[in-house]
Amino acid sequence: MNLRDHKDTKTRRRALEKELSVDVPHIAAYTPDLEIASTKNCENMIGAVQIPLGIAGPLKIQSSELKVQSYYLPLATTEGVLVASISRGCKAITQAGGAIVHTHKVGTTRGPVFYTGSIREGTRLHNFVKNQKAKIKKIAEGTSNHLELKDIKTKSIPNYTFLRFSYDTGDAMGMNMVTIATQAAGEFIEKETGIPCLSVAGNFDVDKKPAWLNSINHRGIKAWAEVVLQRRILKDILKTTPEKFFDVWLGKVMLGSAVSGSIGFNAHIANVIAALFIATGQDPSHVVEGSLGITTAKVLDSGDLYVGVFLPSLLVGTVGGGTSLPTQKEALSVLGVSGAGKVEEFAQIVVAACLAGEVSLLASLSEGSLARAHERLGRDTVKNQK
Repeated sequence: MNLRDHKDTKTRRRALEKELSVDVPHIAAYTPDLEIASTKNCENMIGAVQIPLGIAGPLKIQSSELKVQSYYLPLATTEGVLVASISRGCKAITQAGGAIVHTHKVGTTRGPVFYTGSIREGTRLHNFVKNQKAKIKKIAEGTSNHLELKDIKTKSIPNYTFLRFSYDTGDAMGMNMVTIATQAAGEFIEKETGIPCLSVAGNFDVDKKPAWLNSINHRGIKAWAEVVLQRRILKDILKTTPEKFFDVWLGKVMLGSAVSGSIGFNAHIANVIAALFIATGQDPSHVVEGSLGITTAKVLDSGDLYVGVFLPSLLVGTVGGGTSLPTQKEALSVLGVSGAGKVEEFAQIVVAACLAGEVSLLASLSEGSLARAHERLGRDTVKNQK
């Protein structure tokens, strides 16, 4: 069977069913508006996979601009207990007065690799990029009206040189934009220097892979969230104490991560980011960068508990990509961040949601309820269906 012989979703799906002797009625069931995905979001489309969507919240957030707002979080997941756990974290944070959040745009990066062949040629390329940065900037920015080249960093080993282009891509996550821009810049550099660009993506981005470079130099948006949880809130809502919470944080998040060689130092940030990303049309593979987060905790002199989260590399957008798909656009609308001018607010929501997830899971671990919660909420449902 040649899939290219079938020009629409329906005939392609029927051909696949015939070829494999299977029936896929649920994959075939989706809203007609989703057909738009077959033109730009998904090649060889045969239907759609439905993922349960839950709501957590409300989650009260205060930005560094002193804007205070509560949000309901749309979370797409098949993991029982996750939505309930994040909801519990939202409740604790909201009753504590809300999470304080802050974000800073770093830029979406693309990192081509050039074959220099020698140290001398690598130095020549480095100097060319340094001296011609204004010209390179003009060429890159000429490929889009929604993009600004912020910086170019160089790293050389004896016979290869890597460049790391950083762009402001507005409200889009922008990987397609920066790839096209960097391709144009790379062709200019190659033409002027005679040094071949082997690949527009040379893993110096670093895109969709865990790396200390993204943790240290950051990528996309870096974001912070913090809360002070009063002792009574830990007792009444989270069923633990500041001291027990801190001990688990130290043993698990810090020491456990250290002895295992982890890059991220957190409890389960990837869980929260994945559920939010799938719900809102983000690129799910960027969960990798998002999971590099660091969670901190401290018992204060007052006896209350401070908890904070830092995300060094958050790749999100509120326009472009999957954000325009029907259900994903609706999920962004639930958050009030659909469209232009909303990307940093969305990043603030994401980091605050991660804080809620960390608060709830670490509290659960500290009082020994994690397995019981999964037994009660995750397995009983399955038993009842038998």
